[in-house]
Amino acid sequence: MADPPDAHATRRLIFVLGLGCLASVLAARSFDPLVGVLAAEFAATPATVALLATAFALPYALVQPVLGPLGDAAGKRRVIRFCLAALAVALAAAALAPDLTTLTVLRVLAGAAAGGIFPLAIASVGDQVPIQHRQVALSRLLVAGLTGSAAGGILAALLEPLIGWRGVTLACAAAALAGLPLLRDPPGQAPDPGRRFNLGEALRRYRQILALPAARILYASVFVEGTLIFGIFPFIAPLLAERGLGGPAEAGMAIAAFAIGGFAFAALAPLLLRHLGQGRMVQLGGALACGGLLAQGFGFEAWMVIASCLPTGLGFYMMHSSIQTRVTEVAPMARGSAVALHAFSFFLGQSLGPAAMALGRALFGSEVALTVAGLGILVLGLLLARRGR
Repeated sequence: MADPPDAHATRRLIFVLGLGCLASVLAARSFDPLVGVLAAEFAATPATVALLATAFALPYALVQPVLGPLGDAAGKRRVIRFCLAALAVALAAAALAPDLTTLTVLRVLAGAAAGGIFPLAIASVGDQVPIQHRQVALSRLLVAGLTGSAAGGILAALLEPLIGWRGVTLACAAAALAGLPLLRDPPGQAPDPGRRFNLGEALRRYRQILALPAARILYASVFVEGTLIFGIFPFIAPLLAERGLGGPAEAGMAIAAFAIGGFAFAALAPLLLRHLGQGRMVQLGGALACGGLLAQGFGFEAWMVIASCLPTGLGFYMMHSSIQTRVTEVAPMARGSAVALHAFSFFLGQSLGPAAMALGRALFGSEVALTVAGLGILVLGLLLARRGR
């Protein structure tokens, strides 16, 4: 699939927005391999520390109903810049946290700040890239997020023995600050003048969007997707440790393998769309993600658990990118608000995922919990493929 006519402007747009996306995902994923380290430092159980993922994801979800229409009103790039600065401050403070309670509060603040970055970047692409080129453009924006995901897993695992988890957190704060200068308005382009935020207008937009059956199905789908796929992430390190297969380093490689699956999707997206179409691609994605989750549940070697995260990531992004593209077109009159509801649903699912996985592991064991998650994502892929025809 060819680039849009103004390819240079699109590439620049993806680059500058991608820097912010990278920083926000880096902040989210860097703690996943460190669950065991944090549990030891704060004398807490891994299940308790794993809820730091919920502490980040839940406020990320809850700020969406405000930040989406605020981006529509005040200008998306302006809100992204503010949120990057707030994220850097919250992460720098988290590096000094004296106890788990303080760290949890600061992760809540960091999650709320991160919530205004990636979703508004997606909405910005929706505003500026034509629909026929949009899924490919979004797949390229996804590469930036995937780089943050892979770096979060690998750098946390590699740097923690050298600079500790606090040093890793400061590095994430520096990454957030690094993206700020490039997010200024392009030369020759007047800044978005913005307009006053109107709560009543924002609520009317949400009512209009939620009145659309297609929108409700998409939002329910990403909620389920977030719950089923991301529940295992904070438990990869404990799972490996329980089986005597490793710790933070191996968990970091597993999280990186998930991101590599996303890189593979970004590279293959034009080919997959051309030869499979969106519906069959979603179907295949559900099958790949299911197979990956099952392999994580029953892997008896570290390399099996790590390698299984690659098809999980590839399958997830085949599904998620398709949903995301549909969301950008479900309500063109309020794209920021529509994408905000998408992010709200997705991260609400992500915040529930670790708690659901912790309960499933406690009641039935990891094997059963991951089997249920795998079969659930398979069914979701089949249903979405049918709806897309």
